[in-house]
Amino acid sequence: MIDKLNNDNVKECARLAYELWPETEYEELFDDFTDIISSDKAECFLYYEDEASKEYIGFAQASIRFDYVEGSDSSPVVYLEGIYVDENYRRRGVAQVLVKCVEDWGKDMGCSEIASDCVLDNYLSVDFHKGIGFKEANRLVCFIKSI
Repeated sequence: MIDKLNNDNVKECARLAYELWPETEYEELFDDFTDIISSDKAECFLYYEDEASKEYIGFAQASIRFDYVEGSDSSPVVYLEGIYVDENYRRRGVAQVLVKCVEDWGKDMGCSEIASDCVLDNYLSVDFHKGIGFKEANRLVCFIKSI
């Protein structure tokens, strides 16, 4: 079952996001997801299995991007900013349901393409994306130098 991000579940969403991005402070994630609640260009979907306990086990965060998105032919593009499913619930179709929610939301927002990214050596994520129908658009190595 799916809930959209709201004031009642934002703490749970930040908890799940912290599992995905442990290098980011929980408070920062909480603030970021709180901002999404009032945004008309971002959305987050949370997945739970049991109506009684309503324990959230996964989320998908998306935004609408109007700037160029690598590999896209249109604008705007719905962008899968992050997706996470608790490891005890993986390989059960939860992530596919979440991505479908993002796709439907993107269509409602006028998008005809969905995009995403991951780091080059995250083979699990690469395989996941390809497994649900994404095509690789490009490979990119980013550089930075202090001056």
